[in-house]
Parts: sequence; C-alpha cells; structure tokens
Amino acid sequence: MLVLNATYEPINVCTVRRAVVLLLKCKAEVIEAGDRVLHSESSTMTRPAVIRLTHYVRVPRDTHRRKITRRAVFARDGWECQYCGSRSNLTVDHVIPRSKGGSSDWTNIVASCAPCNRRKSDHLPAQANMHPRRVPREPSPHVFIHVASPRIPASWRPWLPDVAGYADAA
Repeated sequence: MLVLNATYEPINVCTVRRAVVLLLKCKAEVIEAGDRVLHSESSTMTRPAVIRLTHYVRVPRDTHRRKITRRAVFARDGWECQYCGSRSNLTVDHVIPRSKGGSSDWTNIVASCAPCNRRKSDHLPAQANMHPRRVPREPSPHVFIHVASPRIPASWRPWLPDVAGYADAA
C-alpha cells in the first residue's frame, strides 16, 4: 500500500495489515481502493491501495546519508545501464574508480550492465570513452518508494512523480 502524508505527498510503502490498522485507528483514510475485499468475523472492507495519513508527519530529507544499495542506484537510474541503456544484467559502477581516488557516494556510482562494466574496467570515463548518460546525483526521496516496490500498481501512478522511468521495471 502506498502511504501519502496529509499533504498528499508519497512517503512510504506499507503492508495491507499495517494500512488496515491505520484505517481502524482513524489515523489514515482510503484514497484509492483496490479490487479485493477484506473480511473479518464481524465486518468487511475494501482492500486499500493508497491511503493518506490524517495528520502531517515530518519526513527527514537526508537522502545523502541514506545507505547506498544496488536497488536504490538501479531505481534512481531508471533500471537501465547509464552507458548503453540496457535493462538486463545490471550491476553498479564507480564512474571514477576507487583505485583512482573515486568515492563511494551517490555522485560517483551509476547503474551499469555487466558488459559495459567490464569494458570500462578500471579506467576513467575519458580513457574508456564511456560517459554516463546522466550525471549521477543524490536521489529524490521518491526513489526509495520504488526500491520498496519496484512494480508500481496503476493506482499509485497519479501520486508518484517520474513513474515512467521506474514503472513495471525489476
């Protein structure tokens, strides 16, 4: 389930169970209903697809300090190689190799397919004549929603920015 803040800003993904608890405690409301129905002993409710919190929750914007994971790099780069555009056999590459003084931060790591990564090897971009299509940067907070759920349901699309690059990619 996609969780929206009180301002309709996407902030998280949660389980159906967690979403139902938030709804029953009146801490959230259903924005988009799913196509299934949930049953309990004494009640029935439509399964939520998107919920909105009733009170604003402050969300820290410290993406530069978030742990860099392969899935987060892939999501930030649209699940495609930044050198050739391939969507298969992805790995990560340091644009400036660590052996040449490159850092392991968001601004130096990109998604790369294995053949491009082997071809670039331990060379600088100019030496290998391989430059990333987009300059690597810190991801927006929305990228972490795509990390939590790489397959984006249609009901979430109106609420998420830049869905085209991430939709239905794995």
